[in-house]
Amino acid sequence: MEIIREVNEMHNRIMMLKQKQKKIGFVPTMGFFHDGHLQLMKKAKEENDIVVASVFVNPLQFGPNEDFDRYPRNEADDISKAEHVGVDLLFIPTVNEMYPQKMKITMTINDRIDVLCGKARPGHFDGVITVVTKLFHIIQPNQVYFGMKDAQQVAVVDALIHDLNFPITLIGLPTVREEDGLAKSSRNVNLSSRERNEASWLYKALKHGHHLVVDGEYNPAIIIKEINNIISDNTEGVIDYLEVLSYPELKPVSHMKQQVIIAIAVQFERARLIDNLLLSDDGHIIRFWKQGETK
Repeated sequence: MEIIREVNEMHNRIMMLKQKQKKIGFVPTMGFFHDGHLQLMKKAKEENDIVVASVFVNPLQFGPNEDFDRYPRNEADDISKAEHVGVDLLFIPTVNEMYPQKMKITMTINDRIDVLCGKARPGHFDGVITVVTKLFHIIQPNQVYFGMKDAQQVAVVDALIHDLNFPITLIGLPTVREEDGLAKSSRNVNLSSRERNEASWLYKALKHGHHLVVDGEYNPAIIIKEINNIISDNTEGVIDYLEVLSYPELKPVSHMKQQVIIAIAVQFERARLIDNLLLSDDGHIIRFWKQGETK
């Protein structure tokens, strides 16, 4: 595995691979790898000639009161894990390397951001599309892999690829979970032991919402109320949002007989956790998401 830290070196290495007509799979991350990241890399390994992963904690997507400085980092462990799963190129640029001077171009996304995490984090997804665009130009992947735990991010990147005509296929893989159902996240280390036990109720509540749909309940308001009650009764976390929206458009819906996402964010003392379920128009859970395809 090669570790590359400079943009020009990464670009030159990609040009060599492109000349050899290698198919490139890309996994962009902010590091502190867990099983969710590694599953993305393994899938990319199965489907491409070369796997590139990046580790970059992007300051543009953190607000002034958010946890940029506290975001967990462990570069040595990331390198070890990436090498173990077969990553070919690991791109680890510094902030100065990615943003050597103040950006002269401002990127703004105007849709799919006024709900879920975007509603409470103004400018967050502008930062996401800025860094993703830079990484797409540097890496020039054929396929890019994201976890569906952050489904709004997947929807935003879908819009970016579509609107800017990137020749890239976007693939969303299922959320990787702990044995009790909690979605694996780099932020889970910030939970107290009590909060960690309570956090498993997020997935239990979402599953209850799914069961309601299977049993014939198609009113989003009722589903939201029942999920809310479960979270409120079993955790001391504060619900930031709980929404049922069309996917990937992320628009309000009046019934469940369409492709929808049930998404939740809960704020604990030192960690804000997100989770979701993506449901087909007949109520089945969609585990893999690909532009134009689901299964």
